[in-house]
Amino acid sequence: MVQLAIATGVTALATGLFLAPLSTQLDDQAMRRALAIAQTTAAEPRLDDALEASRPTRHGPVQNEAERIRAATGAEYVVIMDKRGVRWSHTDPDEIGRHVSTDPSAALSGQDVMQIDEGTLGRSARGKVPLRDEDGTVVGAVSVGIAYESVQERLLSTVPQLLAYAGGALAVGALAAYLVSRRLQRRTHDLAFSDISALLAEREAMLHGIREGFLALDKHGRIRLMNDEAQRLLDLRTEDTGHRLEAAMPPGRTTDVLVGRVSGPDLLAVSGQRVLVANRMPTDDGGAVVTLRDRTELERLGRELDGTRGLIDALRAQDHEHANRLHTLLGLLELGLHEEAVEFVTQAVGVHRATAEQVTERIHDPLIAALLVGKATVATERGVSLSISPETHLPNRVVDPPSLVTILGNLVDNALDATSGKRDAQLEAEIRAYGRTAIVRVSDNGPGVPEERREEIFTEGWTTKEPPAHGQRGIGLALVCRLAERYGGNAEVAERPGGGAVFTVTVPDALSDELPEPRAVAPQEAVTGIHTTSRATAGTHRPRGATEAGR
Repeated sequence: MVQLAIATGVTALATGLFLAPLSTQLDDQAMRRALAIAQTTAAEPRLDDALEASRPTRHGPVQNEAERIRAATGAEYVVIMDKRGVRWSHTDPDEIGRHVSTDPSAALSGQDVMQIDEGTLGRSARGKVPLRDEDGTVVGAVSVGIAYESVQERLLSTVPQLLAYAGGALAVGALAAYLVSRRLQRRTHDLAFSDISALLAEREAMLHGIREGFLALDKHGRIRLMNDEAQRLLDLRTEDTGHRLEAAMPPGRTTDVLVGRVSGPDLLAVSGQRVLVANRMPTDDGGAVVTLRDRTELERLGRELDGTRGLIDALRAQDHEHANRLHTLLGLLELGLHEEAVEFVTQAVGVHRATAEQVTERIHDPLIAALLVGKATVATERGVSLSISPETHLPNRVVDPPSLVTILGNLVDNALDATSGKRDAQLEAEIRAYGRTAIVRVSDNGPGVPEERREEIFTEGWTTKEPPAHGQRGIGLALVCRLAERYGGNAEVAERPGGGAVFTVTVPDALSDELPEPRAVAPQEAVTGIHTTSRATAGTHRPRGATEAGR
């Protein structure tokens, strides 16, 4: 109805705009026609001689010539007057010899006149021209009139035709409006404008109110719509709407998942320090809708669960070892071998102390030292020999210890998984400082990483292990790489001489310039730090890389 009303209004307006100047044009055409007849009459030869040689009579030569011209041209009247303004011809013979009813001075002065005026015969379109003799002297004037009723008749006769055209145009417009309306109803599922407005308001409220990220892309990969959560999770800006997603985000697996180069349900992606689960659904127009769930907290809880299990394994290993030693000590005492018992206890305590001292002599940061002491206990339980490289040296001026704990803990865990169950399994950890740069290196004699897979091993979601009960794998090495890149460093993997893998992570600006008062960690503190290690281990996979900041 709105489209039909608009079409009707436009048609009426166009018709009115056409009719408005039509009346003026018809008046002008009538006046020009009258002037042309007057000019033709004034050019008749011998008319000026007849005007000077005869008198104004009903049957005079001037009257006869004027009537002939009137009948031939269809004019309402042809009046010929002398210089005094006296008629020598007229449609009504009784008016011959009388003075004209309108002022003839302009024509008698030599000017051509066009006008619409009232006369003895009513309203008419008039043309007046001077009548000259052979010398060009004005001897009279010719006035020709076209009945104004004929002009109005032409105007009125045009209106029905014009209305017919306007009606045809309106019919076509109405049909087009109907077809467009039907198509619009199908596209909008017969929703009224008010319903569409309400749905739009509800959609905006829903999209910006849900806690999942929502991203809509067109068929060219441009961002059509995104909610606040998607902006937060992907570090996008409102100004990115309308631009290609690949131009708004850095290259990597996350971008590949969002644009559809990687397909599948519940795909893992890492954005910054956030662990995301993405699902992409294509739309009929060639675009896609992507939903994003933040699994950072869930992954953190899962890593804490893994850390807790690691702590339990370490405690169980210690309990098992402690029970064996107690049984041995009890047997020595029952046999009365008191000196041997004292020597056995001294040796057992010395082994733990030697392991802790070996770590704390080279690593002065208590959190990282406690991590390695705890990992050594877990490695012993799993039949893996964990050693500290002689090149290891880390002063107690680490800027962000939890980040290095995350990197070192993930690398050691992966090495333990790779070597567990292997005879003569060996694992070596190294962490050293070059100025403000920290280099973390973990090597093992496991199966290693094929050269063709070394580029994708740091991609989130890539793993060769069975997923744990709490979720999916393929996050640890990706977070290690992201943490290194956050400091401007990198992570890489190479082949270990003799077989196995060597993971090297470079972390620039990991240490401060200020050198605090050195404080060596007491062996007892490092041993009791196994509990701290388990907490650190639980946090090794925290995406934010810092305990307080991660909360």
